[in-house]
Amino acid sequence: MTTHEGPWQAGTPCWVDLTVPDVAAATRFYGSVLGWTFVDTGPDFGNYRIAQVGGRAAAGIGPVMQEGQPSFWTLYIASDDADATAKLATDNGGTVIAGPMDIPGSGRMVIVADTVGAVFGVWQTLGMDGAQVVNEPGGLVWEDARLTDPEPARAFYAAVFGYTYDAVEGAPGDYTTFSLGGEVKGGMGGLMGAPEGTPSHWIAYFGVADVDAAVAAVQAGGGAVVMAPANSPFGRMGIVTDPFGAPFCLHGPVPD
Repeated sequence: MTTHEGPWQAGTPCWVDLTVPDVAAATRFYGSVLGWTFVDTGPDFGNYRIAQVGGRAAAGIGPVMQEGQPSFWTLYIASDDADATAKLATDNGGTVIAGPMDIPGSGRMVIVADTVGAVFGVWQTLGMDGAQVVNEPGGLVWEDARLTDPEPARAFYAAVFGYTYDAVEGAPGDYTTFSLGGEVKGGMGGLMGAPEGTPSHWIAYFGVADVDAAVAAVQAGGGAVVMAPANSPFGRMGIVTDPFGAPFCLHGPVPD
């Protein structure tokens, strides 16, 4: 198991969480698809659930804040100073949607939209560092920013987080990796075939041992398939939505 201890380097995607109208139903669904078990943080935190793999934190699931709010996964990027990152974001054309705010005993967070509308979180640890298991079945293995206009967005993330970019052989021409200090952290590019009118967004990739079996579990649990599983030079992938409409990607090895 690939585990992580302690705070994440600033600029690194460090956590991902989901908001849904029915947390109990979501835990049943994701437990069947990704094998997660859950810890309830209690009523003081809105019964936010920590999804675990082997007793280590992988992601979070919590309730929507208001009726009718869409369900979605939010990717969080680590920061040593959430307030300073929020200012950098607005100085470079982004928009602060919520915060900065403290989560008592856990961290300080901000929700931001980049220059082309993709929403992400900023997380400054004050006790809860983020994901403890990554790059394994059940863990976050990759993240993409899928953008209506990648170039100004790349300039934004470079200014805020110091990212550099490299083309990817075999990927669409507007797709690059983004790196920090020479270490690849994820991908960034266009909407990659999404239906017309799709807004800019971040999408999380979760690892599974068998993509096809996980997709079957998605369908059995009331989710839907957006992109059927397909092989690529980077593994086998499928894009799905949960029963509440929140999209995510499943990633695993190419079958023999």
